[in-house]
Amino acid sequence: MHYLILTAALFAILQFVNGNFGYSPRHQHTWAKEHKHCSGEWQSPIALSSARAVPLPLPALEMISFHNLLSGPINVTNNGHSVALSIPKAHLEERLPHVFGALLNKGQNYEFEGLHFHWGMKNNRGSEHILNGVRYPMEMHIILRNVKYPKYDEAVQYKDGLTVLGIFFQLQEEDNEKFDPILRTLPNVQWVNSVVRMNASFTLASVIPEDTDIFYTYKGSLTTPPCNEAVVWIIFPTPVQISFRQMSKFRMLSNGEDVLADNYRRLQDIRNRKVYVRRLDSRHMNYEDAINLDIEQLEWIWR
Repeated sequence: MHYLILTAALFAILQFVNGNFGYSPRHQHTWAKEHKHCSGEWQSPIALSSARAVPLPLPALEMISFHNLLSGPINVTNNGHSVALSIPKAHLEERLPHVFGALLNKGQNYEFEGLHFHWGMKNNRGSEHILNGVRYPMEMHIILRNVKYPKYDEAVQYKDGLTVLGIFFQLQEEDNEKFDPILRTLPNVQWVNSVVRMNASFTLASVIPEDTDIFYTYKGSLTTPPCNEAVVWIIFPTPVQISFRQMSKFRMLSNGEDVLADNYRRLQDIRNRKVYVRRLDSRHMNYEDAINLDIEQLEWIWR
């Protein structure tokens, strides 16, 4: 009896520490019971389709300081759901990378908040979004906060609070050396709730695709509880390369009970949302179309 009580208590503590949600089908089914936004109308992730997306000559996504080394100490955390990188605001020496353009609100900037990963135990799964029926082995999310909201906790309360860049990963034989600064840190956060200071620097440009001219964009939500519908998603179809050996390093992490993997949310119903894809080639539109496009009149839903 004492053993059962102790086991139940430890499980409760783990659930509390790890954010009180899991990724098994049973756990995901209960997310909405604790977090009402998880049953909302504009949830993420979704299945993206080049055939169903609306092609338009959208403005480019302007990425400022993405080629600069991230300033300040970088914390790497195993939070039981993912491995996340962040920069404590108290240590900032200069402005963080930020973005504007695309279909983000005119005149508004979104500043780097952090990044994290979703990956599978097997190579045929892991990414949260699916593109043309393909689920990649890993997806990285770069979270950026609308600077008109001073803090992340405030930003998630508004529909224009965040933009998240989604980056797919594709397996290859050779290592991607650009990822070494992050990968060298992973053994130090093997156990849940461990936090370490990264002893190397990197740029955001080094961990995103070289081709960012084409992207998909739609209105959605956080893919973890509390699932706030505060995100303009920008998904790049060109994947970043990562080796089989490098991928295996993510699968050595622990979530406190088992291997940390398959940490992706099931696909959500797209409902009446539009998905736009930025295309500029002459097969779809011409220069005059781009000049005359009034992006402020574009709608995120079908009426």
